[in-house]
Amino acid sequence: MSADTPSMSPQDALVAVMIAVSASDELMRTAELVAIQRIVNHLPVFADYDADRMRTVANTVFDLLEEEDGLDALFGLVRDALPERLFETAYALACDVAAADGTLRQPELRMLEEIRHELNVSRLHAAAIEQGARARHQRA
Repeated sequence: MSADTPSMSPQDALVAVMIAVSASDELMRTAELVAIQRIVNHLPVFADYDADRMRTVANTVFDLLEEEDGLDALFGLVRDALPERLFETAYALACDVAAADGTLRQPELRMLEEIRHELNVSRLHAAAIEQGARARHQRA
């Protein structure tokens, strides 16, 4: 992580996790971007968040993902910014974004596994969160 990498608010960290999972397969789909925007616009955790920060956070995530140890740096920023009580929230939001387009690809699954590990979300809680995301994004 470079010295000029900006610090993040808890909301920035949640946005960063959502962007990272969307970008994990190197193609950010419209459904995923719409899901991120909808989440930021409607969830209470983002009530006082300046949505204009999303572009800055996205650029930070993209820059870090291009660095050799960028993913580790990203998770360091996220862990530093997020209170532990929001770790499962971050995982739930990541699952919702990954499921938004109706298909989970291998890079997204690997990123979700990494998020789960880095944020120390128990396997049991993760399974419940994943099932909820599947149910919310199920097609008729």
